Amino acid sequence: MKKGILFLARMAALIALAALFFGCDRRERLHIFNWAVYTPQSVIEAFEKEFGVRVVYTEFASNEEMLARLMAGGGKGFDIVFPSGYYVGIMIEQGLLAQLDHSLMPNLVNINPELLEKVKYDPAMDYAIPYFWGGAGVIVNTAMVPEFERDISIFSREDLAGRMTMLDDPRHVIGDALNHLGFSPNSRNPEEIAAARDHIIATWRPNLVTFNSEIIGTGFANGEFWVVQTWAENVFLEIMENEEMMANAVFFLPPGTPSYTDNMVLLKDSRNKELAHKFIDFIHRPDIYALFLDEFGLPSTVNIPARQYTTVTPWFSVEDMELTGEVFDDVGPAMAHFTDAWFSIRIGN
Repeated sequence: MKKGILFLARMAALIALAALFFGCDRRERLHIFNWAVYTPQSVIEAFEKEFGVRVVYTEFASNEEMLARLMAGGGKGFDIVFPSGYYVGIMIEQGLLAQLDHSLMPNLVNINPELLEKVKYDPAMDYAIPYFWGGAGVIVNTAMVPEFERDISIFSREDLAGRMTMLDDPRHVIGDALNHLGFSPNSRNPEEIAAARDHIIATWRPNLVTFNSEIIGTGFANGEFWVVQTWAENVFLEIMENEEMMANAVFFLPPGTPSYTDNMVLLKDSRNKELAHKFIDFIHRPDIYALFLDEFGLPSTVNIPARQYTTVTPWFSVEDMELTGEVFDDVGPAMAHFTDAWFSIRIGN
């Protein structure tokens, strides 16, 4: 009797274990390392359904955090990463990236050739496929600031002191100052970078509440800030339910402002390179790319045919992007000058 009970107990345990094993999700996995919520869930689910796979999505908050994790070995297991353009060159130099096989990605024909002419870090897309091309501009609450010039010099206005913020980002802030002074935002000249630093400290910083990339949306939405340097979607997604605020919000890209690209790259240590190529190609299918654009209210600056599939009016236009200047590039060892300048700007020395 005891042996029978023991046998039945063992069989029940085996059946339960088998059910657990066969019930597990054993689909092929693609591991993505990306900015927070930068690829819509609808796109992820569409890819999973079409290819019968599972996407594992891990987030990072900055290029610096992303690279530090990869360099420390914490990126083992990731397949695709989404770095900004000026980090692509660094990642190539560090030997982190795999060369891409264009024959596996027929939708690359949809990518805007005008953008590729501007991109210096990888114009042939050997290692990086553009995901989005945009610019950090300025958003103004016209109820509080009815008259203004559409120029970065707005941050010099003493009458708006205590109501303005800029990004906590050395390339964007110093890049805007370099452009304003007539220099390249990709300058490697320490004297030009120092001039931009001094201009920011003397004319912009005294009027700012803070340099912060996290609170710009909520600060603008609650009326604390009237003028902020920002990425359009960061603020508009915060205020889109407020009709009055939406009616009074004006976003512009200052003339010649430097632009950025975010990219999809394949890690050399990727365990699933074939599926990674399929994902990149899937993203640039026009109807799929339009889902991404509509989710965030962005213009189709990268994928030209996707313009026919979008249904949401973007926060800024493709024509606005045509007025922007250089695309941010890797400045190599000169980045140390940007870092030193940013330390002086932020700390106050």
